[in-house]
Amino acid sequence: MLSLTDITKVYKGGKRAVDNLTMHLNPGLLGLLGPNGAGKSSLMRIVSTVTRPTSGQVRYQGADVVADPDRLRRELGYLPQDFGVYPNLTSREFLSYLAAAKGLSARSAKARIDELIQLVNLTEAVKRPLGTYSGGMLRRIGIAQALLADPRVIVVDEPTAGLDPEERVRFRNLLSDLAADRIVMLSTHIVSDVESVASDIAVVAQGRLLRRGSPEELLREIDGQVWEAVIAAGDVQAVQDVQSRFTVSRTVRTANGVRLRLLAPAPPTRDAVPVRPDLEDAYLGIIRSAGRTPAPQRAVGR
Repeated sequence: MLSLTDITKVYKGGKRAVDNLTMHLNPGLLGLLGPNGAGKSSLMRIVSTVTRPTSGQVRYQGADVVADPDRLRRELGYLPQDFGVYPNLTSREFLSYLAAAKGLSARSAKARIDELIQLVNLTEAVKRPLGTYSGGMLRRIGIAQALLADPRVIVVDEPTAGLDPEERVRFRNLLSDLAADRIVMLSTHIVSDVESVASDIAVVAQGRLLRRGSPEELLREIDGQVWEAVIAAGDVQAVQDVQSRFTVSRTVRTANGVRLRLLAPAPPTRDAVPVRPDLEDAYLGIIRSAGRTPAPQRAVGR
């Protein structure tokens, strides 16, 4: 078990990034959802022993991680949001260097690196310097280094940034498989990164834990509060009025008008029809209930 109890992180200047947050984790995949600036990365750095909490306690298998960080570090794989490399090294050289730093023997490191390079689909680029890699390829190297020592706790912060759709699916499936007998924490503001793989979801904003539960539990809470309405094309004022009064999750411009998907406790317009909620609706509902104004929705043309 990994336990976080009353965790608070206050930076110089008084910014409170994490505010009295408590969570207990067992093997499985926890999706940590929240808007940018919610405190997700600060929390992940605390869990990964990169930084200490201002107050509170982190315990792993009963051991105090703040007092003895090496107890967790030996079993930890961490992919930070900003991951740096040595640009003149090849991927194999870079991973070999990190494997040595983690204490892996040369023989076991070689076998593990071969496996990981194939797993993250970089076999054809293995001899190229990392400085020639695209952003998505570097992200895949970051994923590989996090898995080098076959960790029991895996912490990944915005892991799919820069990955194409096929790579995103591959990585999500990989994390799902790993979570069968490991603790996996995946931090993101992209709901689709967690909706198909996370059995446990925590929503945070302004450093606080707003809600935690299974996807099914979160969807039940928003059932009957998601609607779809179509407003005639050209009626800009009507669209703006609905957007100002309700939480709108999607705005799609079609030949028949503007189709809005929105959250409301009762039908927001006379012709609004109820629709089945998805996890993005549930997430926006939680953020709305906490009093945080969601980001404006961008219209999508067809």
